[in-house]
Amino acid sequence: MCDDDIHQGEDSFKVAETPLSRRAFGLAAAAAATFAADMAHAEATVTEKDVDIKTADGTCDAALFYPSGKGKWPAVLIWTDIFGLRPVFRDMGRRLAAQGYVVLVPNPFYRKGRAQAVGADAFDFAKPDDRAKLMTIAGSIAGPGTVETDAPAFLAFLDAQPQTDKKKKAGTQGYCMGGPLVYRTAAVLPDRIGGAGTFHGGGLVTATPASPHLLIPKMKAEVYSAVAANDDARAPTDKDTLRAAFAAAGKKATVLVYDGCNHGWCVKGSAVYNEAGAEKAWAELTALYKRNLV
Repeated sequence: MCDDDIHQGEDSFKVAETPLSRRAFGLAAAAAATFAADMAHAEATVTEKDVDIKTADGTCDAALFYPSGKGKWPAVLIWTDIFGLRPVFRDMGRRLAAQGYVVLVPNPFYRKGRAQAVGADAFDFAKPDDRAKLMTIAGSIAGPGTVETDAPAFLAFLDAQPQTDKKKKAGTQGYCMGGPLVYRTAAVLPDRIGGAGTFHGGGLVTATPASPHLLIPKMKAEVYSAVAANDDARAPTDKDTLRAAFAAAGKKATVLVYDGCNHGWCVKGSAVYNEAGAEKAWAELTALYKRNLV
């Protein structure tokens, strides 16, 4: 999982910019306006807190977001990409909370240090030593039992918040290496997770007995998996394997390749960020939650 993500990340930095068509320019402009309006609304209506969460393996630093004022809302757990908890994922948490959710964005690599110690700025993909360090950090959450320990602790923390409506299902979403973490969360907490979304998830289908797609029968959530075009080009049968696994298990799911969107397209600030594609993915995610977090 992590090795795939690193190579995809390396490739993403080499993608050249191409001229936008008039239609694409219009879509990008509309998407930018939507994002800006949502973020302005979030700044005015969301409470944000830095929190520490006790787990079986230590203390996880995390960011918590919820709508200001009185009320109770469904819980959502966000799994970051390989660069961990940082401002762009805080923006995601803030934006989602403004739509009526209690959102937790943990530092998935807390076993290796607090978020500021393992952030994106600390690494250079061009340096083999940095890539090796990143693999080690990513491995701290990829190992057997890690998500199965962390996800219940994170949801228990969310459910302990007075703002959380525990009568409603929870959601979870993940990006790049966070995709497999979403599948594992939905499998370990099937009665709690009602909606699960993955975006340019790396390693959802592998040849090992621990492949995330083999967990599909354990899930009860509706799943939305958005696939990057270049990931699909590398592994064109993965989407078919996922669709077949969901169908065989009788699960409601969407597996969709986003044409023109490369690995990392949903994360604002990345070299391959595609605003129109990211906004489409965001709209699909929030529709998923509206259907299922009830």
